[in-house]
Amino acid sequence: MRRPDPTAGLFETHRPRLVRLAYRMLGSMAEAEDIAQDAWLRWQRAEQDEIRMPAAYLNRTVTRLCLDAMKSARARRENYVGEWLPEPVVEPEDENMQRDELTLTLMLALERLSPLERAAFLLHDVFGVALDEVAATLNRDAAAVRQLAARARKHVRAARPRYPVAKAEGERIAQAFFAAVASGDVAALRAMLAETVVVKSDGGGKVLAFINPIIGVERVLRLFSGLHRKYAAQPVALIQPAWIDGLPGYISHDRGNVLQTTALAIEDGRIAAIYITRNPDKLGRIAGISSPYGQHRRPA
Repeated sequence: MRRPDPTAGLFETHRPRLVRLAYRMLGSMAEAEDIAQDAWLRWQRAEQDEIRMPAAYLNRTVTRLCLDAMKSARARRENYVGEWLPEPVVEPEDENMQRDELTLTLMLALERLSPLERAAFLLHDVFGVALDEVAATLNRDAAAVRQLAARARKHVRAARPRYPVAKAEGERIAQAFFAAVASGDVAALRAMLAETVVVKSDGGGKVLAFINPIIGVERVLRLFSGLHRKYAAQPVALIQPAWIDGLPGYISHDRGNVLQTTALAIEDGRIAAIYITRNPDKLGRIAGISSPYGQHRRPA
């Protein structure tokens, strides 16, 4: 009978955090899990007696793998069709994803950072890694890493809402938004949208989506009103309400029976941004979520 490998158990205690770090670096859960698996293979091959701080070793391994992966990822983004959004993660699927409080909005702010700025900010500000350790991971001196983190912090602060939405309030607004969109109630939509609201839709060239962001309340109202008129015979089907990367929203089958997630950034009680993910390559996990109501709900 084989004895259990103690190093495997130790790695598994770190795996959720490593996957979370890789996801925040890459914006793809599938790639994050691949990175974690690659880290596991390197962990197995390493001389365990020489690893005095397993967490630091694994952080360093995953971060460097992510930095390598980001080179090809950024090249792919240049040819991406339309808006790119991170792969949506629904909170109940992995409660560990909630702990760092990085919402989808803030993840998009991270996209404007260089890979090293992103790594420095995530490791130091989000995951609480000491500055000296971050410097060793990035092969930079501490002063340079401090500057990287400071520049990243400035960008992230600019994207952070002044007042995070309370859970009950977020769910109420998301429910009201779905009802208004499904029924074509323009007056209700106008009452809940900010003047500078923006809609971003990610179809990846695989399904219909808006190529460019739709900005401003009047343009967004015309958009949803037009969609309702055009597809009146194909009502939207709610699969379930959800918190998606820290934002309230829902999973639905849109007109044409296309699976999508909708996440809402809310500021001062109004919807400031609407993030719609329709690219089927990013919805594989969500496709398996069944309705808690036994069937998809359609508006009355």
